[in-house]
Amino acid sequence: MNYQIRPLSAGLYFVATPIGTARDITLRALDVLASADVLAAEDTRTLRRLMDIHGVPLADRPLIAYHDHNGENARPKLLRHLKDGKSVAYASEAGTPLVADPGFALAQGVIEAGLPVTSAPGPSAMITALSIAGLPTDRFFFAGFLPTAKGQRRAVLTELRDTPATLCFYESPKRLVASLKDMALVLGEQRPAAVCRELTKKFEEISRGTLAELQEQYAARSIKGEIVILVDRQRKVALAEGDVEAALRKALQTLSVKDAAAMVAEAYDLPRREVYQNALKLSD
Repeated sequence: MNYQIRPLSAGLYFVATPIGTARDITLRALDVLASADVLAAEDTRTLRRLMDIHGVPLADRPLIAYHDHNGENARPKLLRHLKDGKSVAYASEAGTPLVADPGFALAQGVIEAGLPVTSAPGPSAMITALSIAGLPTDRFFFAGFLPTAKGQRRAVLTELRDTPATLCFYESPKRLVASLKDMALVLGEQRPAAVCRELTKKFEEISRGTLAELQEQYAARSIKGEIVILVDRQRKVALAEGDVEAALRKALQTLSVKDAAAMVAEAYDLPRREVYQNALKLSD
């Protein structure tokens, strides 16, 4: 067996579980699952199946369901076990607890009660996607799931448009095409991106291209599975000689010197005072 049963200190242990391949679980995660006094899970059937695969017995230990829909009722039970000096292991259905999965309110409640919280780290769909997508990883911003309503989705994308980092999203296959379409519209059709599907599973697929290319590709397909979308940060466009002057002349046709300068300075990310001086010369 690849786990060790040993006494755990009292406290809450967040356990990361595989996002696909069962063998991706860590030996420490197996140790925690084998040793904890109480087990809790987003999906108890999934955790039981994972434990069976690795030969970790449940025995007579409590196994408590904890998810978004029963948190108010389940949290007090888990807190009572912790206050009684028990060790409690909590596992997401797949991936790392709290990363687009339940657990934040539980962690907050345990911390407020002055009890310890620790983690047995492991798989994460976001980190897995970042490592193989071919996009910059020096900075990234995890935005979770976008809103399902088109207007709200576009509003969130507008807020994120100029974030100086690779954008990371989780998405449903049912909404993938709609999200790619809105991303192309709001973030720019030529932005490099990647769609990572069924990571670590048999039919793992990584599609790379611009947002326009990916939208067209997936519009013609019927797909299933878990999806991560990564989008490169906004890149400054090199200015050709005369671009700023042409933009100012056009803006001055309908705007005051001040407003025209402000609009062009923002559009080209240039010092406002410098653009204003150019606008004054052109207006004369």
